[in-house]
Amino acid sequence: MGCCGVRHEDSAAREGGDAALWVRQDDDGGFELNLIAPAINCAACISTLEKGLKEIPALTFARVNFSLKQVRVKWRDPDFDPAEVIAKMDELGYTARPFDPAESGFSRDDEEARELLRALAVAGFAAGNIMLLSISVWAGAQGSTRDLFHWISALIALPAIAYAGRPFFRSAWRALSRARMNMDVPISLAVLTAAMMSLYETANHQPHAYFDAAVSLLFFLLIGRYLDHRMRARARSAVSQLMTLSATGAMVTGDDGKRRFLPMSALKPGMRVSVAAGERIPVDGVVEEGRSDVDVSLITGESVPEPAGPGHKVYAGAMNLTGPLVIRLTAHGEDTFLSGIIRLMATAEQGKSAYVRLADRLAGYYAPAVHVLAGLTLGGWLWWTDFVWPVSLLHAISVLIITCPCALGLAVPAVQVVASGVLFRNGVLIKDGGALERMAEIGTVIFDKTGTLTLGDMKLVADGPLSADSLALAAGLAAGSSHPLSRALVRAVEERGIEPALVVNVIEHPGRGLSGAWRGRALRLGSREWCGVSERDAPDPGLPQLAFAMEGRPPVLFSFTSELRPDAAETIRRLQRAGLRVEMISGDREAPVRAVARALGIRTWKSGWSPQQKLAYVEGLTKAGGKVLMVGDGINDAPALAAGYASMAPSSASDIGRTAADMIFVGSSLRAVWLAIAVSRRARRLMTQNFAWALVYNVLAVPVAVLGYATPLFAAVAMSASSIIVVANSLRLGLMDGRLRKSFALPSGAPSGAGDNREKKAA
Repeated sequence: MGCCGVRHEDSAAREGGDAALWVRQDDDGGFELNLIAPAINCAACISTLEKGLKEIPALTFARVNFSLKQVRVKWRDPDFDPAEVIAKMDELGYTARPFDPAESGFSRDDEEARELLRALAVAGFAAGNIMLLSISVWAGAQGSTRDLFHWISALIALPAIAYAGRPFFRSAWRALSRARMNMDVPISLAVLTAAMMSLYETANHQPHAYFDAAVSLLFFLLIGRYLDHRMRARARSAVSQLMTLSATGAMVTGDDGKRRFLPMSALKPGMRVSVAAGERIPVDGVVEEGRSDVDVSLITGESVPEPAGPGHKVYAGAMNLTGPLVIRLTAHGEDTFLSGIIRLMATAEQGKSAYVRLADRLAGYYAPAVHVLAGLTLGGWLWWTDFVWPVSLLHAISVLIITCPCALGLAVPAVQVVASGVLFRNGVLIKDGGALERMAEIGTVIFDKTGTLTLGDMKLVADGPLSADSLALAAGLAAGSSHPLSRALVRAVEERGIEPALVVNVIEHPGRGLSGAWRGRALRLGSREWCGVSERDAPDPGLPQLAFAMEGRPPVLFSFTSELRPDAAETIRRLQRAGLRVEMISGDREAPVRAVARALGIRTWKSGWSPQQKLAYVEGLTKAGGKVLMVGDGINDAPALAAGYASMAPSSASDIGRTAADMIFVGSSLRAVWLAIAVSRRARRLMTQNFAWALVYNVLAVPVAVLGYATPLFAAVAMSASSIIVVANSLRLGLMDGRLRKSFALPSGAPSGAGDNREKKAA
């Protein structure tokens, strides 16, 4: 268990000695082990674990991944026992087990959310009923009637506190047992001492009891804790989804010609692996037999499949689309390109894990100050009253309650909820509340091309006159294919009002194209080579093309390009006017990337980049002090999305891309990127205002409690009032919605000064 959150026992947890079974050797001859630590829940967990693991001399590397709840360690000594790492983590208070790639590791988060929700329901039910009973006491009930109401309140409050307060009590105990302090220590002290003091007062027939204050305090704090947990829980690692692309084995053809399925552990380089059409390629290798079209969006991000034939390199995770292939295995398991992407993702996500939120930073100073203040109050009143401890303890409890970080606990979640609503109404979904804070600090925005700046669907480009009969015949052939370019051709022909011709004997030739016949004349549609087009006759323009050949006629070329999002140019201009640096990196070829950059006014762009190059570029900018917003959609963008200071993806993105991103935007509009930055800047200012108000409230209220003018009930009411003010201030963000819509309705041809002024007001 860790310094905060819920401890989760794992009945299937492996013994420490079994950790050696999960060790893998890295490229430089060292050893590496990934461990799951379910109780990693905050920034303090990261620093505690990394600092503690550095005390093991043999370890050369120790890094905590917050979003994955993983700990990654490395060492070089072959005699080192990895069980020492698990033992050290247990000593630090964190149950750990080797990471099994077959599990996602997040089911426990869901259990924690359910526990918080149950605790919130119990606290709310108890607070409501105790408040009803308290009304009678406040109305003047005396004697045995008042005592009866107090005892009934105690019967409701004590079990409710014991159940609903567990998340705070566990966290406080873990911190204190390891000589540390966190925000849950003063919360637990305030709740427990108020309850015990109330029980003492009730047993001694005193007029005041504060069960309502203790339970209401828990209720408000649980609201903030649950909202914060839900925001954090929305950020799910893409690694677990990426692992679903990894095969468990492959169909191997032996020297005797027999085919059999072998698990991944039994595969060896040089084996012949058969992959049927429609199957995902399980290993890295070189095609020996067959031709097909292969979806390589994993590598390039482009939606147009590439032909694969003998001699072509293919990678694990790519989808074999049209024909069977026999592949000579060169790498499998942990050595494949896909496994490399998974490791890149895990490494990249650690950058965001190091981010410490505003509330976490403030908690490091606030909690010790509260304890010192309450202790001084207790000591001062004991001295002043000649050690009359009930009165002294009562005033100390009032200090703990009135300084309770309820407003601080709501300062961030309340703004996050309102900001989420504003962005949701504008087509943006927030997965990680911390992204709002990071987005406000962005200095550079990097876009992927296909599916991000463009819509992903291919559009026919009319470079020259295209005859109606060529279009009709080509569309007649293309109608029998599911290839993206074929579908785009049919769509373009129908938009022109041309009826596709009736082509017979259509045959698909994997990796090449289609053949058929029309009125006894042979037709072909597909690659330039398949249709007899040479580079000398027609130079390759760098755009995706389909060639069409009809017996007795010269070939015709159809070029395609991705259609830009309708407001991409306006969005880029607004980002640039706001002082942000805008760049584009793509796995596509140079010609289409250059054309998009020129159309949108993007001066810095890169083409033909692999996922590793994209990741290295983003990490390089980050190391140089840049705050990068990465906007992409494909699996090949996922490592860069994870490495970015903040990230966004369209709803049309791959599952992996959507999971790796902090925010998702729906629809074809790219304005969501500008809106997200504008709302995030405003949200961060409101968070800062909320913290400032909470501190001002404490400055004003603490002297009242210290001097003995505030009972615990008054303190609870004041604390609740401060929380209401924080929530009301957060709701001001909702007023921004209309201004944002009106601001982006500015015509694209308006003078730049007008646009700048509106941006400043909105942001």
